[in-house]
Amino acid sequence: MRWLLLILSLLAAPLKAEEVILGLSQDEVAISTNFDGSEIILYGAIKREEPIPTDEPLQVIVTISGPLEPVTIRRKDRRLGIWVNTDALSISAAPSFYAIATSAPWEEVINEADDLRNTISIPRAIRSVGAWSQVANPQEFLDAIIRIRTANGSYALKENAVELRDATLFTTAIQMPANLTEGDYATRIFLTRGGKVISKYETSIDVSKVGLERWLFNLSRQQPLIYGLLSLTIAIAAGWGASAAFRLLRSG
Repeated sequence: MRWLLLILSLLAAPLKAEEVILGLSQDEVAISTNFDGSEIILYGAIKREEPIPTDEPLQVIVTISGPLEPVTIRRKDRRLGIWVNTDALSISAAPSFYAIATSAPWEEVINEADDLRNTISIPRAIRSVGAWSQVANPQEFLDAIIRIRTANGSYALKENAVELRDATLFTTAIQMPANLTEGDYATRIFLTRGGKVISKYETSIDVSKVGLERWLFNLSRQQPLIYGLLSLTIAIAAGWGASAAFRLLRSG
């Protein structure tokens, strides 16, 4: 049914060039106490005013970017047998989450100039203005944050993960981890040919806490004293319960 709606939109819309008509399996993600991640399905069609060019194949790039946040990366060195912080790099803005899916290997879908112009790749998405004035080799720090966030699922590059059918219909799935930050997640679709961006489409996905998770978050921001007392009460109750259970097991 979704594919039928996309095709009908493709036929009804005024054609200007190769452009994207996009659909999302969901445009909201609710974070609850039992939230363990989510998968976003993106599906779309490409409208065009001329026959499909045969000289260069069409490629698709999909990116989803979480809210930008400042990050400080520290390097530890061993001094006198103790690991201590030595150098540090402060990055003005890095995506809390960033995922890329492509229809072909990275080198085939985008050239360096268009990547720089549109800030598509993971390194380009991190704003590191003034980094060279802070440390001697900032690239080591940038590589470190990318490596760490890739390992925990916050950053991902999935090549050949976009299924492109007859250069007209495409679909892909983006896995979003459990440790999501609230906010708008910018979603972009790029059409490229010969490594050059020929069209792009932008939308967003809203990620927000709901239920008990939302209540606790609001309480911590609006009533920090009450939140602290509640946390202390819960910790004391949990400790007392564990102690009582231990005594009961010993006596049994």
